Amino acid sequence: MRQFILVRALPGARREPDQRDFMKTRINLREPIFVALETLRSHKLRSFLMLLGIVLSVSTLIMVVALISGVNLYVANRVANLGSNVFLVLRFPIIPDTNEFVKATRRNKPLTWEDYEYLRDNSRLALRVGAQANGLGRTKANGQTVEDTTIYGVTANIGDMKTEQPAQGRYITDTDNEHRSMVALIGVDVSEKLFPGRDPVGKELDIDGRPYEVVGVGKPIGTVLGQTQDNFVYIPIQTYLKFYATSKTSLGINVQTRGGDWMSRSQEEMEMLMRARRHLKPNETNNFGILDSGSLVQLFQRITGALAASMIGIVAVFMVIGGVVIMNVMLATVTERTREIGIRKSLGARRADILLQFLTETAVMCTIGGMIGVALAYVFAQIVAANTPVPMHVPISAVLIALTVSTAVGVFFGLYPANKAANLNPIEALRQEV
Repeated sequence: MRQFILVRALPGARREPDQRDFMKTRINLREPIFVALETLRSHKLRSFLMLLGIVLSVSTLIMVVALISGVNLYVANRVANLGSNVFLVLRFPIIPDTNEFVKATRRNKPLTWEDYEYLRDNSRLALRVGAQANGLGRTKANGQTVEDTTIYGVTANIGDMKTEQPAQGRYITDTDNEHRSMVALIGVDVSEKLFPGRDPVGKELDIDGRPYEVVGVGKPIGTVLGQTQDNFVYIPIQTYLKFYATSKTSLGINVQTRGGDWMSRSQEEMEMLMRARRHLKPNETNNFGILDSGSLVQLFQRITGALAASMIGIVAVFMVIGGVVIMNVMLATVTERTREIGIRKSLGARRADILLQFLTETAVMCTIGGMIGVALAYVFAQIVAANTPVPMHVPISAVLIALTVSTAVGVFFGLYPANKAANLNPIEALRQEV
């Protein structure tokens, strides 16, 4: 048992403060920390049950944050990456409401080639204005077939805006569009399946029963949420419209600004031009949409935010359960150490000293539980990210918040047992049987 020695100053005696006075606070914190660590070591099962709720709640919190953060980063870098300083003019804006979308299908007319030419010729702020359309098709070559290939019809300047670049050969040119040439730039998946082990550039490719010459192969893109992005073919947009255009075909108009500072002004210019072309009155809503990367990111953040809000309740339940368990265990600990508390008080320990001791012990144990929860969640997040298409990212801010919350839970639920210990009568405590 630790020996506690009380040194009393003579009445009226005065002394200058020495280094021990300045070390007092640190000593008072060091002792409870050592006691907490010793308690964890000597009562392993009880400590495990005590910290289980904290470990589960912190692990759940970190996993939810890792999933949300990973998805948001993934969307910003892969899904919403429209190109450098690029936004789109589309038939529809982002419409989360089903009824509004049904109304928009009747109100919003498809964007035509004439709309594209009007915006291209009248814009004064945009650096480039391009057009594209897409649909699904079937590609064949050398007796092999690739189903559900995305067929893009593009203007030549789309290659200067989008992130997809040719790894071999070239992109679609203005000459290809002027002559409605039967040429194609293909994705890596199409190249590997139809031309395995061979250079496809210069070879013939069949797209929906029509022969095309392969003029290039795109750089590998990878997958988005487990779906490959390399099963595509780019052809001249005039060729695409010649074979695939219907009354329902709507172009996507890509607008590249001169820089980030020009984005809002360029969008306002395009909105003004489209409203003027469609003769919309000032009180009429737009019958077209303007979409940029920020809008897509905000959409996904709203979705993930709803997920986070629903998970907060689960984390809170775990936290409360863990806190109640901590409080019960600490009450039992106070009962076990009643005689020790009485001895300390009889040797001059103040109420604040006892309170600080038990609160520090509880906070230290909960912090350790939080660290275990963070470690488990981090390992699990790495396993999920490495073996599944689910993106996971653990931000350092989430780790700090989790540790802070776990420590705060320990202090809050340990306050009542600590206060009970601090208020024990030393004489009655000393009568407690060992």
